[in-house]
Amino acid sequence: MSEKDLHEEVVEKEEGNAQEDDSLVETDTSEEREVENRQSEDNEALHNEENNDNDEQNHLVEQIAQLEAEKTELNNRLLRVQADYENFKRRVREEKAKDRQFRAQTLVEDLLPVADNFSRALQSDVETEDAKSLKQGVEMVYRQLVDALTKEGVEEIDGLNQPFDPNEQQAVMQDESPDHEPNTVIQVLQKGYKLNGRVLRPAMVKVSS
Repeated sequence: MSEKDLHEEVVEKEEGNAQEDDSLVETDTSEEREVENRQSEDNEALHNEENNDNDEQNHLVEQIAQLEAEKTELNNRLLRVQADYENFKRRVREEKAKDRQFRAQTLVEDLLPVADNFSRALQSDVETEDAKSLKQGVEMVYRQLVDALTKEGVEEIDGLNQPFDPNEQQAVMQDESPDHEPNTVIQVLQKGYKLNGRVLRPAMVKVSS
């Protein structure tokens, strides 16, 4: 082999090695790009996943807030319903109590004239034994009637020698009385009655001027 051929062979080998080096460089560059692309894709996927997690978390927070608001509204409605129910029960109890108190009002009003007649009959003077015996019988019946009325809540309006009360008394006469202050009840002409605190009939009275 001549020196020229040897030189050409060395040059060819060097060119071949250079090509191999270029090929290796291109391969490394391609691999680096592929790695970078994969990393970019991974980062993008991670970012998208984080965004999805944030969206889901925000949605859950909104749902929780909505449920809390609905719970508060339901509690308020329940409290209002309970209050209305308690008021209803209270009204029913009051109405039943009032009905029990005044269920006998009509009957009592019808019996008051009877009691008046008994009272006037007992004020009369009697002399004979038969009349006295009859008066005792009338007094016994009168007491039974008064006891029955008292059990129903009936009470007399007692205002003699007391200041005149227009809420419970009706002044039908007026007279001077040096022994009393003005506007004082000096005589009860007809008894008045109350039923469990309610005036059934005001007392007819004479007052001092």
